[in-house]
Amino acid sequence: MTHCSQPKPLEARKSTALHGEVRVPGDKSISHRALILGALSVGETRITGLLEGEDVLNTAKAMQALGAQVARTGEFAWKVNGVGVAGFAQPQAALDFGNSGTGCRLVMGAVAGCPITVPFDGDASLRSRPMRRVLDPLQLMGASVVSCADGGRLPLTLQGARDPLPIEYRTPVASAQIKSAVLLAGLAAPGVTTVIESEASRDHTELMLRHFGATISSQPEGAHGRRIALTGQPELRGAPVVVPADPSSAAFPMVAALLVPGSDVVLTDVMTNPLRTGLFTTLQEMGASIEISELRGDAGEPMAQFRVKASRLKGVDVPAARAPAMIDEYLVLAVAAAFAEGTTRMRGLQELRVKESDRLEATAAMLRVNGVDVAIEGDDLIVEGRGHVPGGGLVATHMDHRIAMSALVMGLASDQPVRVDDTAFIATSFPDFVPMMRRLGAEFA
Repeated sequence: MTHCSQPKPLEARKSTALHGEVRVPGDKSISHRALILGALSVGETRITGLLEGEDVLNTAKAMQALGAQVARTGEFAWKVNGVGVAGFAQPQAALDFGNSGTGCRLVMGAVAGCPITVPFDGDASLRSRPMRRVLDPLQLMGASVVSCADGGRLPLTLQGARDPLPIEYRTPVASAQIKSAVLLAGLAAPGVTTVIESEASRDHTELMLRHFGATISSQPEGAHGRRIALTGQPELRGAPVVVPADPSSAAFPMVAALLVPGSDVVLTDVMTNPLRTGLFTTLQEMGASIEISELRGDAGEPMAQFRVKASRLKGVDVPAARAPAMIDEYLVLAVAAAFAEGTTRMRGLQELRVKESDRLEATAAMLRVNGVDVAIEGDDLIVEGRGHVPGGGLVATHMDHRIAMSALVMGLASDQPVRVDDTAFIATSFPDFVPMMRRLGAEFA
């Protein structure tokens, strides 16, 4: 199993102004999908800017184990020679996804359309996360669960369908992982597979499927939803992918720059897909100085340059409808809210309870131990900002990379240093986080 290294504690201290221009790692969501769709295509896919964190590397290993040829050709540059839709081969051992729920769930979808039997596993954190929400629609499509731990959790063995069935499926929650698993399974099914969402989730899978040659449509459904229809059994063709910088990773130096007085930081090539920009919108509502320029795009994904300057923030009310566009960023938003003046209420955060940890409770605990007044009411997080944070606490990260990075950002502007019990898991999504922040001027010890 992965993640057996010794804990790596770290302390963040009040810093002088942060300055510089950086490109955060490639987007994790795009990186996973580029590897998977490259493996399901005919011919060669060249990927530049791939996130080389543990989560994505585990997906690369899984594609190799399933028969695709995957090779690193340079720094953040990779090539994949695929096996075609439904062409995966029986792996010789369990696919180990470490800490990655995205990689695991999307590959379950891709495997569900192949007549093979595949064991899936992960680390202790991933083993605790629910898989039933993905397994239910895949079973409707003809896949079957041979074995699993209690509650449909890992480790589990999935037997793909010999004759996959197209379905029309309404997702129970706004989840790009559920939607993507169904669509990836639907590639192998005849006819049209349809996914209906009451709240639109990230559309990276739809955009990239189209980039690789699939016929797929997306139409409005109700006030905030989408109806996505995929024509099955296409011949996907290898295609070049430039991975934009991950907005979820950009969130950490962005918030740090806003909070540390005198800071002026430029973030390049950041993805600006409108279903991923909830944090940017919220920070601007709070009074953040964020200048956006140099807009461009690749493979259907827009990106831009962000210049972020230290700002006085005010508390705001964040609507529940914005949650799908910033679900991974609420932790660091809560840090920004703690330094703001006034109350910030973040609504509808139930999905945070089933992430790498119970992120709702863990975020509240991170703030409380550092002297911030915070409350949870139902699925809402309420932070009482007073313009500064006392700090001085030891944060339990619960094997969660985003808790670790959020706590370290908080320590860069708090009155007293903030310590985290373990930073080892930061490598799952942002291996260069600590050295990059130090280059900007962050004080870590």
